This record gives sequence, structure tokens and C-alpha cells, in this order.
Amino acid sequence: MNYLLRKADTFLKDWIKNPDRYPLIIKGARQVGKTETIREFAKTHYKNLIEINFITEPSYKSIIAEGFSTDSIIRLISRIDPSKHFEPNETLIFFDEIQDFPEIATSLKFFKEDGKYDVICSGSLLGVQYHRIASISVGYKTDYQMHSMDFEEFLWAKGYTAEVIEDMLAHMLSGKAFSDAEHNIYSNLFLEYCILGGMPAIVSNYIKKGTFEGSLALQRQLLTDYENDIIKYADGLDKAKILNVYRSIPAQLAKENKKFQYSKVAKGGRSKDYMGCVDWLKDAGLINVCDCLQFPELPLKGNICENKFKIYISDTGLLVSSLDDESQVDLRANKNLGVYKGALYENFAAEAFIKQGYGLFYYSKENSTLEEDFFIRSTNELIPIEVKSNTNRAKSMNQLIKSDTYPDIRHGIKFTVGNIGINENIVTFPYFCTFLLKKYMSQQKIFA
Repeated sequence: MNYLLRKADTFLKDWIKNPDRYPLIIKGARQVGKTETIREFAKTHYKNLIEINFITEPSYKSIIAEGFSTDSIIRLISRIDPSKHFEPNETLIFFDEIQDFPEIATSLKFFKEDGKYDVICSGSLLGVQYHRIASISVGYKTDYQMHSMDFEEFLWAKGYTAEVIEDMLAHMLSGKAFSDAEHNIYSNLFLEYCILGGMPAIVSNYIKKGTFEGSLALQRQLLTDYENDIIKYADGLDKAKILNVYRSIPAQLAKENKKFQYSKVAKGGRSKDYMGCVDWLKDAGLINVCDCLQFPELPLKGNICENKFKIYISDTGLLVSSLDDESQVDLRANKNLGVYKGALYENFAAEAFIKQGYGLFYYSKENSTLEEDFFIRSTNELIPIEVKSNTNRAKSMNQLIKSDTYPDIRHGIKFTVGNIGINENIVTFPYFCTFLLKKYMSQQKIFA
């Protein structure tokens, strides 16, 4: 398949330009494109790529038998496979699936000190083992988090240029509405992306065929692979409970109140019964957790309710694929989001914010209808963000902005099916602009 351009490509190009670069650890869930991205990078920047996968080639776990020095590791690699060619300053060593062999991280210090070879490590469930990997490579690594493709990368895959995306941003900054033709095209592309998600193999299959044929089967196979990973790697935790938490998320998001409830996982379920399950899924990159604020004010961190949160699936396409068959027909044939409309758009927004580096926070006032989907901050402001599945007025947002009770809040942002608009202190954007929020915030003049 043709290689799909990724934002990680730019990161890797910047990394290799640094003469004092450290060994790199690329984290990310299964199938987000880590291996293909590293291989493509190696093609254009090195004469030799030494790729070792500790799952498919477990014999390489013996390469530290004589210690962690660069020379001894290279010697033992070449003993296992004499065809591997090591040329100083022209060779990338790629250790893949290191969650199966975290001990190799100790060698990063020695590779850095030796300086003759670049090293990149990666793994599908690296986050789960990362506390161990970080402790044995502290000070001798650079970390990079890789996600599935965002909407901008999807647009690249569909042939849209950087100029098109800059024009979308220009509309946001100027407040100028999109033409009907533009709005229709981008809205349809956005729906395609919501249904497919950002897994490169699934996107590539769609672009190659021009239809959704085979996409659902690929997505459901990936969900099965994720569940198998839980069974394989969830050491010391109740694997059945982790699976049950993961499987309960679509139904929890379909509720009017999307707060995650353990009682919806199992009858009578309580948080103490599921200690560590949510953290495991988050570390594995399978979910995004949105924390509830105690009060909508700055600072955000240190202002959260410990046991009150929402959970989103890390890739909206996988959420779509977990829905029932009738919903699949509606979605893929008619592009009708049905009763899941609010849940899917909210999940997409959470995914887009995480991919831009934002944390996830929401607010729900006890014994009140006051609730806000998300919050971000500018230099001096707390900014509520509402994701509306319709074009109704944002009552909670208006209340937060106008009330003297919330002095940190003076403006709001709303994402809807509609067009760009500014009404008093609320800026409205179409859903398909969500991926540009951070760029917009860095250049806009409205917020403090």
C-alpha cells in the first residue's frame, strides 16, 4: 500500500537534524502506524535499517546476555543474523514491540554514549510497561506519543493540500462562513473520517476501494486484537474486569448522562471493584479519560473530582464499529448517526483535543442542569467548549459566561453541524474544524 503522510514524519526529520539527539521511544496503541512511519523514515535517511521485533523474533532477547554495551549487543545481533550490516553513522537500529522485552531500554544509555548508531524503540502497549522502561533509561531517551491519524492527516490522504487546510484556518480566524459547497464537501469528508477512524490500514483500504467495503471487518478485527492484548498483557489485574469496562463504553456514551458508572459495567459494581482497570486501558492507549472539574475555574489540574469522569474510545472509528448492525447500516449507507449522534461527535472532539495535546476536562453541577462538555484555557481565561449534535442554543455556556460566579470564563466555543458564526461572546465552528483548534487559539485575537 502507498505510504500515508503523518505528522510524525516532521517530528522524525527534526529529530535527526539534532546532532545531540537521544535514542527515541515512540509510544502508541496497536495499528496507529508506528512501524510503517519508522520504516519510511529509515528509507530516506539511512543506508541500513536493523529491525528487530521482540514478539516475532524472540531469539533476539538474548542480545543482552553479555551486558548492555553497544559492541556486545551488535556482536550478538550479528551472531543471530550475520546478514545484518552495521555501518557507523549510517545505520538505524529499530527495536519493535519492546513491551515484550523492556530490559532492552537499559541499552539506550550505552547507545547514546557510544554515538555511532541511532536507535528508535516502539511497541503496541508500551504505556502499560512504561514506568519500568522509563526508570531504566532515565536521561537517555526522547519520547514521542503517536496516535491514529487525525482529520488533517486524513485530508492529506484524500489529496488535500496544506493550502486547503490553511484556508480553513483563515475562515476560522476571520469569522467568514464557508460557502455552501465548501461546507458540504468538508462535512461529508468529516463523516467519512468519523465512520472510518484514523487507523492507517483502514483509511488506506477506503481510499484504494473508494467505498466502505471491508472497513467494518478490519475495524472489528482490530477490536478483537485489542481484547486479546488485554488478555495477554494485563498482569496482576482482573482481565475480565478490564474487558468488561472496555466493552461497556459505547453504551455508557449513549446515555444522556455520559459520566462513567461502574454500576453499568456490572450490577452492583463499585469503583473499588475495578481499581486499576481504567488506568490500564488509558496507559494502553485504548481510551481517553475526561476528568470532571470540582468548579469551573483555573487552574485545571488539581481541580478535579477523583471518582467522576467520562471515558471515550481513543479512535472514533472503533467506537462506530462496536455499535449494533442496524446502526452500521444507517451509518455507512445513509450517513445517519441516529441516537448515537451526540456520543460520536463528543467522542470525536475528545479524540481531536488529545491529538492536539490538550487535556480533557468537563463540568457537571450537582442537582442542576448546568453541564459543559469540555474546557481549554488561554493565557488568562478558562474557555468552555460545547459539542452540539444540533443547532440549539448553548444554555449552560451562556450561563457560565454571563454569571459573576465564574470570573475566569468570558468567552466560549461551540462546535456544531452549522457554519462559522460569532454571537456575543460565543464563537461557533463546524465539527470539521475541531482539529484546527490549537492553531486557532495560537493566532486568534478574541480570547485573552
